[in-house]
Amino acid sequence: MALAATGDQTYTKKFRELGRDYISYDTHGLNKPFKNRFIEAFGPRREKDDPITQRHCDLAFALQSTIEETALHVVRALSKRHKSRNLCLTGGVALNCVSNARVLRDTDYDSIWVPPCASDSGAPFGSALWHYHQTLGRQRTYQLTHAFHGIGYNEFEIAEALRRSGLTYKRLTKQELTHQVAKDLAAGRIIGWFQGSSEGGPRALGNRSILADARDVGMKDRLNSRVKLRAWFRPFAPAILEERVSEFFEISQADPFMTMAPRVRAGKTDVIPAAVHSDGTARIQTVSRRTNPSLYALIKRFANLTGVPVILNTSFNRREPIVQTPDEAVSCYLRTQMDALVVGNFYSCREKQHLLASDAGELQAAE
Repeated sequence: MALAATGDQTYTKKFRELGRDYISYDTHGLNKPFKNRFIEAFGPRREKDDPITQRHCDLAFALQSTIEETALHVVRALSKRHKSRNLCLTGGVALNCVSNARVLRDTDYDSIWVPPCASDSGAPFGSALWHYHQTLGRQRTYQLTHAFHGIGYNEFEIAEALRRSGLTYKRLTKQELTHQVAKDLAAGRIIGWFQGSSEGGPRALGNRSILADARDVGMKDRLNSRVKLRAWFRPFAPAILEERVSEFFEISQADPFMTMAPRVRAGKTDVIPAAVHSDGTARIQTVSRRTNPSLYALIKRFANLTGVPVILNTSFNRREPIVQTPDEAVSCYLRTQMDALVVGNFYSCREKQHLLASDAGELQAAE
């Protein structure tokens, strides 16, 4: 999806002519999905350590554009059969945020909703809901407004993990913590941010996240070299206050689960350059006070300091699953070059002389 933005139409026509003769749907599945005809048409598979060439970029473009056009075709047909202008998408392809944004922009639907666990990871949740409603006949009253249904940890467990690590740390009030981290972000520091219960689904949404300043044009490269070690073409997501999303992006609805990548508005690409992909889009996350008060307060304080209600949000990991426990958060922090670590209300920073901005005068002035 991200690599597609760097390709062109070399293989687009040929890719749209694919049929069953190219794909081993029923024989090899994921182990050997392509038949010889596919290899003859598009070339050999790229091995793990092979360089990414223009051919790979063009193939990604062909696949992405085909997915988008197919999604538009299906959705437009659906809209003719049903009056509702609200659309729910699910399945693995529903995690394609670029395609989702096109569906919202280029069809007559007013809003799109995609659950945070839209792929196979949501199957157990869906099975439980099916049994609850269809078998037991219970009424539908619950609304999935946030993804924080994983495991959480108390202050004793967090403090023990920090103590075992040998890190120097301090417990702050929520107000002190919010102000300190906002100042850190404004100063260009990279923050490991671990709060509450973990997210369901494949994306970090503010409880197991690494945060940074979207205004810094060099932040993407710094995050990759110091922390993530990801492929150069993969973007980082901007988390924005929900009520200000249309000010920065060409979208008017909330998207708390990072399921759409709308275009960045003209005049804003230079304000948040680290969050803008090469095609002018961004995979956004809208943050509301109601569903994530800690992250909302942090972005709000950052906006008060800088005038920009946007920070970068990427998953708290380094070539591994997203961290789950305080011990895993500490381990990832120590194996990378993040500048500070926040676990619950505990704060640790690599700079020995880094002063905590906890004096009452400074906090009062920031309100």
